[in-house]
Amino acid sequence: MRRNQEPDDYDYQEEEEPTGRWRRGGSRRRRWLRLVLLLFVLPLLVGGGVAAFAGRPIAFDAVRRIIEHKFPTGRWVGGADLVRWRTDPDVAPLVLDARTEDEYAVSHLEGALQIDPCKPSLRPLRGYSKDTTIVVYSSVGYRGARVADFLARQGYTEVFNVEGGVFRWANDGRPVFRQDRPTAEIHPYNQAWGLMLESRYRIAAPPVEKKSAAP
Repeated sequence: MRRNQEPDDYDYQEEEEPTGRWRRGGSRRRRWLRLVLLLFVLPLLVGGGVAAFAGRPIAFDAVRRIIEHKFPTGRWVGGADLVRWRTDPDVAPLVLDARTEDEYAVSHLEGALQIDPCKPSLRPLRGYSKDTTIVVYSSVGYRGARVADFLARQGYTEVFNVEGGVFRWANDGRPVFRQDRPTAEIHPYNQAWGLMLESRYRIAAPPVEKKSAAP
């Protein structure tokens, strides 16, 4: 790992929408995204057949399309490539978990550092250079993309979001850890989004407080 810069801490807050009767630009896009989420993604999650395995790839693809519309410059890494990167000393990425502390405490990718998905700080990156390979993940990808976008705007040039998040990572049979020990439990975010996670991994847990639009 390259450790030659110590970036200052920085709290990220999304820009507030302008007040008044008419809102343009970003506000219109936000309304469109919410409409797509309501009409297409959530029915996939809560519909009668979605709990079956065959419906999950469709749901993951729909979520990715929405994320790409919101963060068009974002870069992705699949689970298989991440496994390969982590065994390659020339890459050896820094892995960041863009979920809440409660979710992280249940389980996380081995060696991942937790970063606040709502007000991310550069503290976990202290000592890492701006060209360090950074991989961010969340439950299904939205918060990961949001944090990855923040880091890219702070000048980090090699930032990637894990496609499908920790849910897809686990569904594909890859390990998660709690206190450095393998576990088969993952926080489901909430009841609806948890349907994208295979039932054998879901735990009974209070839903995550919605400080961001999606997991």
